[in-house]
Amino acid sequence: MATPTTQRARQARRPQPKRPSAAAARAAQAKRQRVRNALLMTGLVVALVAGLVIAKVSSGHKTNTAAPTTKAPASVVAAVGSVPTASLARAASPPPTGLAPIGGAAVTKDGKPLVLYVGAEYCPFCAAERWAMVTALSKFGTFHGLGATHSSSIDVYPDTATFSFHGATYTSPYLAFQGVETQTNQVDGNAYSPLDTLTAGQQKLLGTYDAPPYVSSSSAGSIPFILFGGKAVQSGASFSPSVLQGKTMSQIAAAMHDPGSDVAKAVNATAGAFVARLCSLTGNKPANVCRAFTTS
Repeated sequence: MATPTTQRARQARRPQPKRPSAAAARAAQAKRQRVRNALLMTGLVVALVAGLVIAKVSSGHKTNTAAPTTKAPASVVAAVGSVPTASLARAASPPPTGLAPIGGAAVTKDGKPLVLYVGAEYCPFCAAERWAMVTALSKFGTFHGLGATHSSSIDVYPDTATFSFHGATYTSPYLAFQGVETQTNQVDGNAYSPLDTLTAGQQKLLGTYDAPPYVSSSSAGSIPFILFGGKAVQSGASFSPSVLQGKTMSQIAAAMHDPGSDVAKAVNATAGAFVARLCSLTGNKPANVCRAFTTS
């Protein structure tokens, strides 16, 4: 099993607060991130080893002892799902970093376009992306049993409040959704505890589309990873988790309704881009949602 440090090194390059607008800017960002990742790997090894030693001496327990996943508050789920569609449409341009159309074959489940998410509860970038995913997908259907959790306490952007798709289900007349959280946010020995297991079909999709030519070689194998019906992929996070730092789930949900907040600018822009992509999969249904994106 890979260590938390090894998995962290495989994640997408760290997103910047402002999305790059040119190829040169993206290349420069990637170069800076390669240097940063090398330094971060060393720092995480030291921090993890030191934390495990301290825990063993003091109590013999895990270092990451924050509360595990609980049930997401209904008020938060409702607030996130009710961000006005018009607000998402206004925020959705330009497309977020990492979201790209691809020429893949249609991927469906039960006759509906399949949205596949692969991430992990410890991952701070997954924590950020889930806010936009829940908002966008709530315009097409309903989640049941969403969890409330946080990213790892010992990674960058520690304890970022977020949802978990572990154990959750989604119903929609337009889309199918599968959310896979491969590991928890709790350290057990030298790795995060395993959680969901990819099915053979999910593993095949991940191996095919989370790799060149569909994503860059530097992003291959990164999480979070989202496949939009075989027609688009999101590799890595589209915005920095820094905008969510120190905030509770209720505070983040409330900030999404304030278009001037940094949270809304980041999360709503990504959610809006996701809705536009989903509308292209559903034939612009439902019309009351998709018309905001076909006329904006």
